[in-house]
Amino acid sequence: MSVSPKVAIVTGAGTGVGKAAALALLGAGYRVVLAGRRLEPLQQVLAESAAPASGLALSADVSDPGSVEQLFATTVASFGRLDLLFNNAGVSAPGIPLEDLSFEQWKNVVDINLTGVFLCIQQAFRVMKAQTPKGGRIINNGSISATTPRPNSIPYTATKHGVSGLTKTASLDGRKHNIAVGQIDIGNAATEMAARMAKGVIQANGEIAVEPLMDVNIVGQSVLYMASLPLEANVMFHTVMATKMPFAGRG
Repeated sequence: MSVSPKVAIVTGAGTGVGKAAALALLGAGYRVVLAGRRLEPLQQVLAESAAPASGLALSADVSDPGSVEQLFATTVASFGRLDLLFNNAGVSAPGIPLEDLSFEQWKNVVDINLTGVFLCIQQAFRVMKAQTPKGGRIINNGSISATTPRPNSIPYTATKHGVSGLTKTASLDGRKHNIAVGQIDIGNAATEMAARMAKGVIQANGEIAVEPLMDVNIVGQSVLYMASLPLEANVMFHTVMATKMPFAGRG
């Protein structure tokens, strides 16, 4: 008996961690909906993949409830169900003192990193509860900033701490619906967002130091591992980081 391919949505799939996860899932036989605000990078990821016909690029703004609803409706209309959501879309604010941040800079990070994750979880629950067989898996990108902040990072850090709260509560609320919810906390993957680490970034003691990076495809494989578990098991929190980055202890 043939088994239908699993269906996944990856937000922020055009670059960095989202791209690595989408490529890993496509390589493993998933049908993947790649979502992001800009369509061209999503199409480029599909073109680079081993199975471009198994993917679908969709423009979506996770901070917009209507756009999120359309993303999930199109996924179900195209592939019939949803087995996996990787909530990865995220932004940061300029690394400036918190007293100098504008309200608009704060709100942009909160709208995308926190409200966007909630909106996608909400739609995923609605789909996963209604489909047959019922259930599915949600993986949220927390970042190690969900545990420990960097200097001058209050909007990003606050939202990533909030993502941990969403993960824990959705994991609890998902039990009765066979929905497993977990979180991947990533430290210093070599992406466009983290490129500045190789040039030197401010540390907790005020010094500027170069930080080690790891291959972003390692993160893609971590997401694939979490996704590959049967729904009776859940990796609730998974930390993957450059081994020598200053995270544990006092740096």
